[in-house]
Amino acid sequence: MLLIFIFLLIGCSNKQPIKSISSTIIIKTPTMKFYDKGFIYYYDDFIHLQLLNIGTIVLNLEIYKDKICKSTFECLNSSDFNEKYLNKSYKNDFLYDLFKNKNIYFKDKVNKILIKVKKPSYKR
Repeated sequence: MLLIFIFLLIGCSNKQPIKSISSTIIIKTPTMKFYDKGFIYYYDDFIHLQLLNIGTIVLNLEIYKDKICKSTFECLNSSDFNEKYLNKSYKNDFLYDLFKNKNIYFKDKVNKILIKVKKPSYKR
């Protein structure tokens, strides 16, 4: 009984990100427009994207290879998310793969989509 309790306690604990980055994030699509400061948290199996405007969360996404979850606990499979917010021609893991890149920049003039992450530059 004690082992089951410990297993549940450990299984429900919050995971710590492997890496986190603060940045200015631009997302312009026909259905979404954001140009805000935010954070990108990298975990083993997903990426957490959080955009803030005047200290208020305006976009909160958990991006997996096969699904994308919004802060409202609504999850869409990746192809449905692409069709609704980006373009249905994109690969299912498009957004996940894009945010795995070191330099995040994507521009699609035909579909009017821009996704760009400006990381802060620290000068000494």
